[in-house]
Amino acid sequence: MSDLAISTDLDTAMDRYRVELTGYCYRMLGSSFDAEDAVQDTYVRAWRSYEKFEGRSSLRSWLYRIATNVCLDLLNAGNKRARPMDLTAPQHQASAVLNERPEVTWLEPVPDGRVLPQTADPAEMALAKESVRLAFVAALQHLPAKQRAVLILREVLAWKADEVARLLETTVASVNSALQRARATLASQGIRDSDPADPLDPDQAKLLERYVSAFEAYDITRLTSLLHEDAVLSMPPFDLWLRGHEDIAAWHLNQGIGCKGSRLVPTTANGLPAFGQYRPAADGKGHTPWALQVLEISDGRIVGLNAFLDTARWFPLFGLPEQLDESHEAQQGA
Repeated sequence: MSDLAISTDLDTAMDRYRVELTGYCYRMLGSSFDAEDAVQDTYVRAWRSYEKFEGRSSLRSWLYRIATNVCLDLLNAGNKRARPMDLTAPQHQASAVLNERPEVTWLEPVPDGRVLPQTADPAEMALAKESVRLAFVAALQHLPAKQRAVLILREVLAWKADEVARLLETTVASVNSALQRARATLASQGIRDSDPADPLDPDQAKLLERYVSAFEAYDITRLTSLLHEDAVLSMPPFDLWLRGHEDIAAWHLNQGIGCKGSRLVPTTANGLPAFGQYRPAADGKGHTPWALQVLEISDGRIVGLNAFLDTARWFPLFGLPEQLDESHEAQQGA
């Protein structure tokens, strides 16, 4: 039975693919907000050209073709997202300079539910989560736009070479060549491993419990004991990043001392454990948003502390409270 036969209502049919299309556009663009805009543009274009859709391909393939063209248009305009580690060398705490860059510079976090379709297949879900983690999406940004599309469609979404060739209006040979070049580029990026952590296994859960306990107590010695020796701390929209126990500890005890007394509210982002961080309010009443922390874990240690500071963007997207009052904190403690 064709997609159109399943539902004659185009809105309903398109809505079935919203999450997977958003995930595709997110991997292409590196921005959660740009991805949602791209899907919306895809649906507008689909409505406008629906009369020309002759059903020779599935509705899903047709929507992916439109979404790919939307993303290619955006990427041809020069949009390319990065992490601080892609742009500058690591600094040392003693001489660290906070240089802010525009929002369009940065690879953005994304809630799992916006980009990961539910599936009963554990292996399929594991691959989907692996393909939206920060390090992988950052590496994708180094690929030319069409190579990026080929790699995502072939390696992540498991499309056949001839299906990708039809979507991109090219040959199977060109698709295979683009995939080979894309794989070589990704291999050269040296993507750092991070363990999937949604859901958490018992060891990861204990590690995160220890992290929350250390951070909320602001016991920096205990906190750094949970980090890999060359763990990285980054804080977009600043291009500063620090590496290693000494500089990360010194940052928290000096420039970052305002984080003392913070509270953490758990969430997930990019298939990784994450927390909404709330610092003590200036008036002493409750706690106010400070950062969305996204943690990367490998071999029982934290290897990446990614603090996204634009809370006006991130907290509503992740459904995090606007502030923590005493009743909310008491509930968290319970």
